[in-house]
Amino acid sequence: MQNSEIADLLNTTCRLMELHGENAFKARSYQSAAFRIDKMIEPLRGKSEEELSATEGIGQSLSRKIFQILNTGTFPELEELLNKTPAGVMEMMQIKGIGPKKVAVLWKELGVESPGELLYACNENRLLTLKGFGAKTQEQIIQSIEFKNAARGQFLYPDAEQSGNLLTEVVKSVAGIIHFSDTGEIRRRCEIVTLLEYVFAPMEITESVRQALNGKGIESNLINGESDCSLQGTTLEGIPFLLHFCKEQDFAGKLWTTTGSVMHLVRMKNQMPSFNESLQNVKDEEEVYRNAGVYYVVPEMREAESRLIPLSEKRPSELVTMASLQGILHNHSNWSDGIHSLEEMAEGCRSLHKTYFGICDHSRSAVYANGLSSERVKAQHQEIDQLNQKLAPFRVFKGIESDILTDGSLDYPEDILSSFDFIVASVHSGFRMDEKRATERLIKAVHNPYTTILGHCTGRLLLSRPGYPIDHKAVIDACAEAEVILELNAHPYRLDIDWRWIEYALSRNVMISINPDAHSVEGYRSLYYGVNSARKGGLPVEMTFNAQSVEFVAEWFKKRNQKASGS
Repeated sequence: MQNSEIADLLNTTCRLMELHGENAFKARSYQSAAFRIDKMIEPLRGKSEEELSATEGIGQSLSRKIFQILNTGTFPELEELLNKTPAGVMEMMQIKGIGPKKVAVLWKELGVESPGELLYACNENRLLTLKGFGAKTQEQIIQSIEFKNAARGQFLYPDAEQSGNLLTEVVKSVAGIIHFSDTGEIRRRCEIVTLLEYVFAPMEITESVRQALNGKGIESNLINGESDCSLQGTTLEGIPFLLHFCKEQDFAGKLWTTTGSVMHLVRMKNQMPSFNESLQNVKDEEEVYRNAGVYYVVPEMREAESRLIPLSEKRPSELVTMASLQGILHNHSNWSDGIHSLEEMAEGCRSLHKTYFGICDHSRSAVYANGLSSERVKAQHQEIDQLNQKLAPFRVFKGIESDILTDGSLDYPEDILSSFDFIVASVHSGFRMDEKRATERLIKAVHNPYTTILGHCTGRLLLSRPGYPIDHKAVIDACAEAEVILELNAHPYRLDIDWRWIEYALSRNVMISINPDAHSVEGYRSLYYGVNSARKGGLPVEMTFNAQSVEFVAEWFKKRNQKASGS
């Protein structure tokens, strides 16, 4: 073991002691020893405990610990600190811009236990409520975490899309482009992207594109093929890219072959005996599917799970689009942890040409998010009544995001629960559950007569937290039995429920609500990512709850509440 490695362990011990609020003088002694050891020219490895004790700058108190480190790689005090520190909190200790004391505040006061949870909290501006934190610190944390995530080779779709847009701006400045499209994972709107791909025609522009990229500091390598060529490289944001160039007449075929997953292509090849020939000179992708005798498959659905439907069967239903959404449910205002006022959120929704809006501020158990007490619920309802008079015929529905407590019950007593138009029931604490316990907890909440929508059912945060394990089929079956709507949380860090379970939900006649979980007016943009995910799962308009009219939604809520109250 090198001196630098010993110093790292002692520094870690110091930081963990600060995190847990232990003796500051003792913590600094580890830090001082680490500094001296790191600067020593003579290596400590091979020394006896007595020799270590006699070494200047170490002394008797630390010699035994260092001797243990040299022989075992650790020492008891460090192990004790590590055992009581969650792994995610240890990761947070590596984030540039926050020291152990600030990590302790985030952990103890916000309940944040991983960089992913911290990133989500930053994007909801929760750090601004904490002493010692400000907008600048919050932004530095976001940048640090996103940089670290990028190093893993996986990127959230919004980050990949933005980087791709910057890349294609350079490419599209080149004269002579006739055809252009995104393709691959980015065109399939995958929630996680590992490679940016685009198709261009004609081939003659390849060298001009490479020169344009080099002019912006983006290096690329040329890959020549028989009838096409490609440029591969990495964007300035660190995301790998592959640019395909082909002849003008081959563009549609090239776009089709580069868009779908390998399994989708294999299935299509099995449908098309003359697969290679059929792609020559096709005018568009629709022709590819017609030649195979199946209905057109939208790019989002060209995954391994997609089903090819013969033209002899009934035409598939129209998939949900951004334009088909008539209202926005599950939103937060500054009554809890949102940025904008209730009226600003409602007006922002109305400006998007929606006909209804659902407010779902946090319930009282969410102390970290300024959850509403029973008295504040009543006060907010008075404001909603006034807004409905002012904004009519636009409708504001009284909702709440009620915490699902550890035993599966909902926050608030029945007299408060019955005062809402609708309730989104979600888990926000107690994530350490096995599949049986988590499933039982959700099913109990689903069968609560006041639950209208089951929110982000696994609690996952993409690339950061896998979510608690649940029996998806059992939870969806419970929703079907209780006539509870399933949320597709549109926040790009969540996209929960996973689109791969939408088909099963549809088979059980469970409606899906695409909810942005917006904490600001700008948060409505998340609907775009939710719609992408919903389309990947094949969600039709008629099974999308918030694609229905305000009259439909109001009647649904009314009947649900009447059934709950027994009236």
